Amino acid sequence: MRYDLVIFDNDGVLVDSEPISNRLLAAYLTELGHPTSYEDSIRDYMGSAMHRVHDLVEARTGERLPAEFDDVFHRRVFAAFEQDLEAVAGVVGVLEKLAADDVPYCVASSGSHERIRVGHRTTGLDRWFDEERIFSSQDVGRGKPAPDLFLYAAERMGVAPGRCVVVEDSPLGVQAAVAAGMDVLGFTAMTPADRLGGATQLFSDMGELVDLLA
Repeated sequence: MRYDLVIFDNDGVLVDSEPISNRLLAAYLTELGHPTSYEDSIRDYMGSAMHRVHDLVEARTGERLPAEFDDVFHRRVFAAFEQDLEAVAGVVGVLEKLAADDVPYCVASSGSHERIRVGHRTTGLDRWFDEERIFSSQDVGRGKPAPDLFLYAAERMGVAPGRCVVVEDSPLGVQAAVAAGMDVLGFTAMTPADRLGGATQLFSDMGELVDLLA
């Protein structure tokens, strides 16, 4: 393959969690007096760490979200994951191919370690990701669109940034990968292609990914 390391985003790339989490985030913000539609949530928060939700709400309204916001939101999300979460269609085949070809890969997600583990355990993807392959925005000072998380993952995996490719489905993630000096393959299953400007290539079906990596 052309790359020495494949870095996967998690939500929307490995696990089909974006519809679930953005529906719940929009509902919770609305419940707290910050009217937010599902489309608003996708546009403003998809692919970002939780601190971005707090920062944007405070910047727009002058009000801080309650201290328990993250805990309540994650409880709701994890409960919904247990009922409805599935792996992204076709991603198991990609992981099987990478493993068979002995190509290093990892996940670098804006989500917490707990969120990543819950999603992987629920969908069966935990068999493909041991702890050494899991990186979270919790591990660095700044989440996406800063490049810190991707650079940290590359460093821990022992691969130079220029030899890495990132698989992303959010504008913030694409920006972070570009800033890290990495190629990025933009997954357009949920995100319009014109919002992933800067991606090296775009694809809409996970079945296309192995050929793009070759």
